[in-house]
Amino acid sequence: MAGIKALVGLSFSGAIGLTFLLLGCALEQYGVYWPMFVLIFYVLSPIPTFISRRLSDDSESSNACRELAYFLTTGIVVSSFGLPVVLARNSTIEWGACGLVMTGNAVIFLTIFGFFVVFGGGDDWSWEQW
Repeated sequence: MAGIKALVGLSFSGAIGLTFLLLGCALEQYGVYWPMFVLIFYVLSPIPTFISRRLSDDSESSNACRELAYFLTTGIVVSSFGLPVVLARNSTIEWGACGLVMTGNAVIFLTIFGFFVVFGGGDDWSWEQW
C-alpha cells in the first residue's frame, strides 16, 4: 500500500510541475510556447541512469558507467534550467514565464528524483512491477 501512496504522490507532484510549465506558456500575457521544449529534457533525464543501472553489476560501489550517467544526467538537468534563461535573455519569452518554467523544472526534477528514491533502491520495490 505504501507503493501506491508514493505513486499517487509522485503523480500529483508531476501534475503540479507540468501545470507550472503550461502556465508559463499559455497565460495571456506570455502566450509563447517555446518553453515547451524543456519536455524533451524531462524525457531524456532518466535515460542515462536507467541504462547505467541495467549495465552495472553492483549497486554499492562506483564505476565508470554510473559516473558517466551522473555526468550526462547533470548536463541534461542544467540544460533544462538554462534554456528558459537563454530564451528570456533573447526576449523570446518574458521573465515571468521563465520563472514559471524554472519552478516547473524544479518540481518535475524533484519528482523524478523521488521516483528513483522510492522505486529504485531495494529489491522489494521496483519500477518494473508497474
